Amino acid sequence: MAKAAAAVDASLDFAFFHYLWLFYKDKRGAIRQHYKDLTKKILDFNNPEQNPKAFLRQPQFEALEMYVFLKEYMGNEHVHDIFKAWFSKTGKFSGRKEGGAGDLFDSITEKQYSAVFAKMRKNARVYPNYIYALTMGTGKTILMATCIFYEFLLGNKHDKDPRYCHNALVFAPDKTVLQSLKEIQSLDISKVVPPEYVNFIRSNIRFFYLEEAGTSLDTLDKSRFNIIVSNTQKIILKRQNKSATATDKLFAATKPTYQAGSVYAEMADLLELDQPEDEADLTTNQRFEKLTRLEQLGIYVDEAHHAFGKALAKDMGLGAKETDTSLRTTIDILASSLERSGTRVVACFNYTGTPYVGREVLPEVVYGYGLQEAIDKRYLKKVQLHGYQNTKSDEFVSIVIDDFLKATEGIRPEGMSPKLAFFGTTIEEIREELKPLVENELAKRGIPASRILVNVGDDKLTTNDDIREFNRLDSVDSDKQFVLLVNKGREGWNCRSLFGVALYREPKSKVFVLQATMRCLRAVGDIQHTGQVYLTDDNLQILNEELQQNFRISADELQKTASDRENVRIRVTEPPVKIKLKRIRKSYDLHEKLIKPGFSVGLYRAEKEKWHEQTKGYHIIHTVQEGLNTVDATRSAPSQTIDITDHRQKITFSSLSLVAEIARYLNRSPLEIEDVLANTSEGLDEILICVNEFNELLYDVVIPNLFAALYDLTAKEKTEEHEIELIKLPPIDQGYYEVTAKKNMIVRKSDPAIQAYKDKTFHLDAYCFDSNPEKTLFWDLLYEGKVKKVYFTGMLTHGQSDFYIQYIDPESHTVRSYYPDFLFLTEEDGLDKYVIVEVKADYQMDDPVVQAKKEFARQVAVASGMDYRIIAASEAEKRHYRTLL
Repeated sequence: MAKAAAAVDASLDFAFFHYLWLFYKDKRGAIRQHYKDLTKKILDFNNPEQNPKAFLRQPQFEALEMYVFLKEYMGNEHVHDIFKAWFSKTGKFSGRKEGGAGDLFDSITEKQYSAVFAKMRKNARVYPNYIYALTMGTGKTILMATCIFYEFLLGNKHDKDPRYCHNALVFAPDKTVLQSLKEIQSLDISKVVPPEYVNFIRSNIRFFYLEEAGTSLDTLDKSRFNIIVSNTQKIILKRQNKSATATDKLFAATKPTYQAGSVYAEMADLLELDQPEDEADLTTNQRFEKLTRLEQLGIYVDEAHHAFGKALAKDMGLGAKETDTSLRTTIDILASSLERSGTRVVACFNYTGTPYVGREVLPEVVYGYGLQEAIDKRYLKKVQLHGYQNTKSDEFVSIVIDDFLKATEGIRPEGMSPKLAFFGTTIEEIREELKPLVENELAKRGIPASRILVNVGDDKLTTNDDIREFNRLDSVDSDKQFVLLVNKGREGWNCRSLFGVALYREPKSKVFVLQATMRCLRAVGDIQHTGQVYLTDDNLQILNEELQQNFRISADELQKTASDRENVRIRVTEPPVKIKLKRIRKSYDLHEKLIKPGFSVGLYRAEKEKWHEQTKGYHIIHTVQEGLNTVDATRSAPSQTIDITDHRQKITFSSLSLVAEIARYLNRSPLEIEDVLANTSEGLDEILICVNEFNELLYDVVIPNLFAALYDLTAKEKTEEHEIELIKLPPIDQGYYEVTAKKNMIVRKSDPAIQAYKDKTFHLDAYCFDSNPEKTLFWDLLYEGKVKKVYFTGMLTHGQSDFYIQYIDPESHTVRSYYPDFLFLTEEDGLDKYVIVEVKADYQMDDPVVQAKKEFARQVAVASGMDYRIIAASEAEKRHYRTLL
């Protein structure tokens, strides 16, 4: 029995979002075919792998991909329905591959599946509910804004499509987060929206921030493209104190119906506005009423764990009281009210920092990006934890300030001074104990007390000037460095120049220790710095427990994350290495021609054989076979073929609509096109008959032949030779580039093993490799006698080098640039020859984008008298490099 219970527990710990992402990655190309063209443009613009100038980070873009996948491919289905189809391999998941050996869920039983499904089903709402769990500092607010802009652009272009939101309601849990959400309005839209759509967003979007209790919501009924930002207190349901009159009862809404077994059915008594059982009657305030008059509303919940609980545990059905009147209840009733008014909540999108509640995975998480992963990928600072036992207050403050000043000596990322935050438990503690201690310790070190900033929410200690200084801590002009706070360790306080936090006394809330610790991990500058966390041993133990609960990681593992990485200052070896590279420029000249009367558009309806040959590919043929073929090939089962082309769905053009369609494609005057068609050998009426019989002829025959008759297209190819630098010199005031790399992936020009070969390589004083295959290939080429020079060129790829290849992306059909991994010089037939090399993972070798890069790189290489080679990572690791020679 215990074993069965453990099995069910294991299933509830199952992270479905991980397997959903694997399915999407495996089928990305096929799934993309279902997307709108505008959607593809938005994704391509924000893809950091395709657009070097893309603003979104990898986790933000992946979450955006999942957002689009759920909307345009899955049709905004509920998570439990998606999970059911995934498990049974039906519908959109038909033919799904298994996760492979060791996959937890591939071996899970039907009983365990039922436990997970039941949990998801129990939490189901009338509206789809999705959770995006991205750890603090990865940019949830920017992701949210990008998703809203995407919704509005698609909702405008496809305004009848019910999948898209026309309005957005953004919930913040408290005033601090409400302030941080102003980043949605201040965000430079051009960073996340293709340039041709920026003006539309700027001119049509309207923001409403409900910060004060008395602020009314002034949206126009049935209007679109409104973003309302509020916390739950500003749109909360109020208790109704007066009894309903006979008129009120007569015109009151009828009882809504809910999906059987859903959380609504369980909460029916609470959701009823006209049944005062355990709760008083509920009525809505003005803002709530305004929201019910907006169509196709999308709800976005920031820091969503505030909406769950014990807040989250209640709402997700993890032992909650059904009478909870939280944000989730407000959203539920809002959705119900919208349904009754003839519109609806399209979906609720929740953004939070962790996919876990205690031991369980939140059942509606659709994308997750963890703390450890974010530190590893350098989206956050590394962290160093300091625990202290048996220290007095003055000793703790002295030790912390000493260590912090040493750890941050000489560091001024982006010109800002590193900040240290002391968190107190009460205002009295700050005023009477902590502030005097910090002032005393700074005086000993000759640091003025003006470097201290106090923000505790008390006018006697915190002035308006202090609040302004607090809001501009991330400024080169701020001279504040030691910040004393009470209750500011929660979400919404974003200070990238915060390099240290210190908690001496144990706070009332254990999660506060985790929240305060996370405050100093936001990334700043071009390299990965280290945040310093100073705790008593008791607080360190609390932190460890909270890390396990929220991120499934221990404090020890947290410190080790990215500890194998090093910040490297890369300097250019002078004089810079230059090579000659030929770039191929293709252009096309278009010359207009005059069409003579009697020209044929190439339709042959009057000639039976030619007409049959021309249209045979457009017929629908139905084959009927009686029985099965026998083993005797000479006696096959009788069959009959029937032409059922009349079942084909087609457009019936009029002469006006036909002329308009052709004019649109050729960008010519409709009157001109009408005259041209009338003077063809077929004539307009004959062309109309042919096109209405087979619509395909218009696009496959008529328009191409008209284009060829109207224009001569001359292709020109020009080869231009450029002398380029493998690396540009960095800014004079800096003198170096900064990168972060794993210590075992760094090879320096000063390394002893390099000295005999240093003249053969290193256009930079250090190479930082991304993978072991790259590093192995470098050493093999360096030791190879036939190789005269070898340079690792795949390191600095954001405009620091002119050594790039331009290619046309096969999916977006746009011009992109990529930087090859290696360039080496060898001798062939007594002549020096450069070879460009790309190292690719085995599974990427046949990828269409990789093949496109290969095709264009070979053209450049041939024109420049070079060779281009791709080597699989497994071949490089096996040291099969001689195929490159």
